[in-house]
Amino acid sequence: MVSNQVLQGSIDDLKAIARVDLAIIDLNGQIIAATYEPDEDNSDLISLFLDSPANSQALKQQHFFKIFYNNEPEYILIAKGSGDDAYMIGRIAVSQIQALIIAYRDKYDKHNFIQNLLMDNLLLVDIHNRASKLHIPSSAPRSAFIIETPAGSCNDALETVKNIFQSEDDFVTTIDENNIILIKRIPAKQHNKYINDISNTLIDMINSEVMVKVRVASGTVVNDLSELSHSYKEAKMSLDVGRIFYPERNVITYSSLGIGRLIYQIPMSLCKMFIKEIFGDELPDIFDEETLSTINKFFSNNLNVSETSRQLYLHRNTLVYRLEKIQKSTGLDIRCFEDAMTFKIALMVLSLMNHLDIE
Repeated sequence: MVSNQVLQGSIDDLKAIARVDLAIIDLNGQIIAATYEPDEDNSDLISLFLDSPANSQALKQQHFFKIFYNNEPEYILIAKGSGDDAYMIGRIAVSQIQALIIAYRDKYDKHNFIQNLLMDNLLLVDIHNRASKLHIPSSAPRSAFIIETPAGSCNDALETVKNIFQSEDDFVTTIDENNIILIKRIPAKQHNKYINDISNTLIDMINSEVMVKVRVASGTVVNDLSELSHSYKEAKMSLDVGRIFYPERNVITYSSLGIGRLIYQIPMSLCKMFIKEIFGDELPDIFDEETLSTINKFFSNNLNVSETSRQLYLHRNTLVYRLEKIQKSTGLDIRCFEDAMTFKIALMVLSLMNHLDIE
């Protein structure tokens, strides 16, 4: 809704230019903004004017105008004076204030519409009806992005995101104090590349403008507004899955979650059963930082002993000794693909269990 200060500023500017006094009054006769002290007996004239079908009327040396929003009277504008100048300035003021009301209301309504849409608070028929009234195309490729910010930096980051994405096709909002949501229209081709480019742009701009590090998660591209909440939920899952399984990544897309997305949805009871089957009643004493670092590097090098030893600055025999020690403790030879896959899944399941225990 347009603030009284904005309305006051508008008529002050017009008064300074045209030297015609103006007043904005609500439908109950309360003065919203004025450049002079309106007559106390205007309330009867306002009632008379509201009951008439006319949109403007000259009464007692004043021009009265109705200001509309969605074809309904919103305010009454009074231009002091009975001449043509007062009438012309009154018409200009009405046009300017109606434009302000539309701009502010649409912005506010779009913000609420997108929030309710993401939260699944709208019926399907309401989605398309409200989108039509707000001039939002229902059918267009869009994706939801979530920007996770450190505590206390969300407002500054939010302003940066709004400055980057000011298109009528983009929407920026928040649902909690740490996460910013961007709804972005995506070109018809090269979805994945475009989404990655947008994510990296967000990270770079917020890092340079606000001086904080953020993580950006995105959902898949959907082609209808009614499906937008699915993309948002995918982005939210991507953020959670990335936090658990891929903490080194600052860009996480739903399509790149891989096996992490599957493991994330396994019930805790099955997780415990699986870990017990692999490691027994007690976890082996191999999960120190050095051993885990060696294992992860070995996996990232596709089980290549020579390349892993080179990157870790280890003698090949030293690395082989560590791998054999893991085999002795767990019964899994991670130099073999099948055992390596089992061990990798077990590590991810343990990460999920630890995360859920912390929560």
